Amino acid sequence: MFGYVQPRKPELKIKDYEVYRGFYCGLCYVLRKKYGFLGQMTLTYDMTFLVILLSSVYSAPLERKRMRCAAHPGKKHLRLYNEMTDYAAHMNMILSYYHWKDDWEDEASGRAWLGMGLYLGKKNRAAGKYQEREEGMASALERLTELERLEESDIFRLADCFGDLMKVLFCYKNDALTDYFAEMGYHLGRFIYVMDAIDDLEEDERKGRFNPLLHHRERPDFMEWVSEILLDEMSAAGAAYQKLPCVEYSDILGNILYAGVWNKFDEIAQGQEKEE
Repeated sequence: MFGYVQPRKPELKIKDYEVYRGFYCGLCYVLRKKYGFLGQMTLTYDMTFLVILLSSVYSAPLERKRMRCAAHPGKKHLRLYNEMTDYAAHMNMILSYYHWKDDWEDEASGRAWLGMGLYLGKKNRAAGKYQEREEGMASALERLTELERLEESDIFRLADCFGDLMKVLFCYKNDALTDYFAEMGYHLGRFIYVMDAIDDLEEDERKGRFNPLLHHRERPDFMEWVSEILLDEMSAAGAAYQKLPCVEYSDILGNILYAGVWNKFDEIAQGQEKEE
């Protein structure tokens, strides 16, 4: 369900893209260091965004190194990482386990069962550091799973659950900024859920899987309706973002929030236009 909160590369300055890639490589490095190859496999754009956002708001020593890796052995690349990168790595382990658990409850596939087994220990290690967050995210996902099992047609009720999960994820500290982070995470989570539903719509329909948008697909204004939902959520997330004291990396964050998050929707809309 992740992968939508990414930059729009053609609109980023070269120096900003290098910084973004540095945080991306830094998260990859920390995931490998703390959780091995399986941890590295959970690398996402979304968690990279969270690391940059938190790093823009909170002061923390930033490690800067140029290193080679197995994926890019020919040239040294910038790696940027700090305590927020560690936090994102731990959160990735919790989310990865519940991703496989959700797949197991949906399809009972051998692949999902194996994924649960591989990530259970890593999830427990991460939860030992962040027990309250793990419980909050698990509760939100349990509510979402139950609504999906009942084939709830109200996409807003479903999106609320994922919004609540992201609210927990974004609250890195309990301070004067917590409410703003919670508001931003909540609306971004709702956006991600709806975006994932429209992205998976064709495949879910073909495979006979639940998708809340299938209840609404016959609307003559279907794409406009979905677009309006997404716009409302990103407007609210953007309004919360504007309340945060983000100075450093603001060009990168703005590129992602106001352009990059629409990469997939633009691709889907263009595909539908070609079909028509």
